[in-house]
Amino acid sequence: MPQVFSSGANTLAKLSLITAAILPFGVLYAGSTFTRSSANTNVGVAVDQPVFFSHKHHAFELGIDCRYCHTSVEKSPVAGVPPTETCMSCHSQIWLNSPLLEPLRQSYETGESLVWNKVNKVPEFVYFNHSIHIARGVSCNECHGAVTKMQMTAKGRDLSMSWCLECHRNPEKYLYVEGEEGRGASPAERVFELYDKQRRGEQLSTREFNLLNDKTTVPTAEQVRNGEQQVERLGVKKQQLMDCWICHR
Repeated sequence: MPQVFSSGANTLAKLSLITAAILPFGVLYAGSTFTRSSANTNVGVAVDQPVFFSHKHHAFELGIDCRYCHTSVEKSPVAGVPPTETCMSCHSQIWLNSPLLEPLRQSYETGESLVWNKVNKVPEFVYFNHSIHIARGVSCNECHGAVTKMQMTAKGRDLSMSWCLECHRNPEKYLYVEGEEGRGASPAERVFELYDKQRRGEQLSTREFNLLNDKTTVPTAEQVRNGEQQVERLGVKKQQLMDCWICHR
């Protein structure tokens, strides 16, 4: 009887079996890599806006307080974007003829609001309250990255569920403590004092330096203990932070 398969058939069969075994894992790995990449999360990808705006120039170089533009961040779930009138409080006097600001001037003259493109967005089924995080002493940079270094604003974190849960499981690692390494009397004041210290060129703690430069901080045992005491003082119920309804209402 003539030979049906060539001498390399055994090798081909083995390679096929190995490929079939490895391929599912390769597909899963590729999918996981893609979902965590900036191509999917848009982390670090600058978003085009109707008017060019530099947080680095306004918040750091000029020293404008975050709350001058984001007026509701301490009292509302939404931080808010400034109306045209806020921008024109300065730009009715400076950079009057800049072509970059033409859309701003047209908005002011016509009364038609600028439509800013959202940078940080969570799904519709997720509830997030800016004011409660500020009141507890969570730095803006924890969620938004090194905003004061951004010429063009980009998403600083992937805002995934697992990322949020890390903070909800261990809030003591992320809260400012009253009077900790600064003059602020409350956690909320400490949040904004960070940017004042940066502008004044004052010495920064390791945590503050890392926050401003988008680096990871590993808190010391003492800092964790202080954070745990702060959690207790503020009445934060850690177990409740893990309830689904906290974010899904």
